[in-house]
Amino acid sequence: MAKKSKYKPASHSQQQLKQSNEEKPATLKDLLRPEVLDKLKGAAQDLKDAEEKRKADLRKQEEDARAAEKKRQENDFEYLLNNSKLDWRNNKS
Repeated sequence: MAKKSKYKPASHSQQQLKQSNEEKPATLKDLLRPEVLDKLKGAAQDLKDAEEKRKADLRKQEEDARAAEKKRQENDFEYLLNNSKLDWRNNKS
């Protein structure tokens, strides 16, 4: 008995590929009118923009809160005393 080849001829696979391209089922994008599709794309972009703006606002609030906490700590003598370096030789003239 002869061995079967694992590889199919190129022309046969090209024909199958061509047939599969022609027989693709219609997608939702193909079925929708262009106006509706544009409206949906616009709505998706608006949602992305709103989400980016919300994240930017949240990040700014966190930065402001950190800055306010740092300013409060810089005016707190106990915090400064506990977090200062005890090696005063570096500050000698």
